[in-house]
Amino acid sequence: QWVGLDNFRELFASPAYYDSTFVTLIFAVSTTVLSMGLALVLAIFVDRAVRGLVVYRTALMWPYAVAAPAAAVAFQFIFQPGVGFFAFLNDIWPGLWDPNIDGLDAMIMVIIAASWKSITYNFIFFLAGMQAIPPSFVEAAALDGAGPIRRFFTIVFPLLSPTFFFLLVINVTDSFTEGFGIINVMTQGGPGGATNILVYKVYQDGFVGLDLSGSSAQSVVLMGLVVFLTIIQFRWIERRIQYAE
Repeated sequence: QWVGLDNFRELFASPAYYDSTFVTLIFAVSTTVLSMGLALVLAIFVDRAVRGLVVYRTALMWPYAVAAPAAAVAFQFIFQPGVGFFAFLNDIWPGLWDPNIDGLDAMIMVIIAASWKSITYNFIFFLAGMQAIPPSFVEAAALDGAGPIRRFFTIVFPLLSPTFFFLLVINVTDSFTEGFGIINVMTQGGPGGATNILVYKVYQDGFVGLDLSGSSAQSVVLMGLVVFLTIIQFRWIERRIQYAE
């Protein structure tokens, strides 16, 4: 039966959908910043000429081969309040950490797990970008008296900006879709919808609640949101990127 735009009207009138959108934005921003930040730090250290560089580089690349559900199971065990690595926190302060009933704890848990899964991908590109920078540029800045921090922000980071922009687009896009596997295993969107991101809400409403029409409308809106954010990134950030000639 043709209902026109009724599914979208019902969707935008639902407070639960706006709550899920807010949760998704928090998840996307947190995972993007954490995974890209840590990957950049790791790439800076690995880019140095140290003994055993190949071993370190290989070890940092391996986590990318781990499937999202497998990583979720590992982190779920680590963060269990009774038997996991953080169980000692509850011994010191009972009830301090419990992602099974505390929404903030659950969100922190899934953000860490999702970021860990993405760090390796970002690390590979950051390292490749840094190794493509001619050493003479950095050496010339060092001879002029620039310290390591100043050399990074005036020489390395500007030349790394195309790689940074590419990873920013990829990470933001993936954060809206790739979190499904981790959340499905670790929290199932709970507790109380605290980790119910948009892509998981599509699954819950469509395949669990059997609201196929509402779920389809959510899918269209999610796709439009990802496309919109990608356009914004290209319009406002890409123009500030300096590509080598």
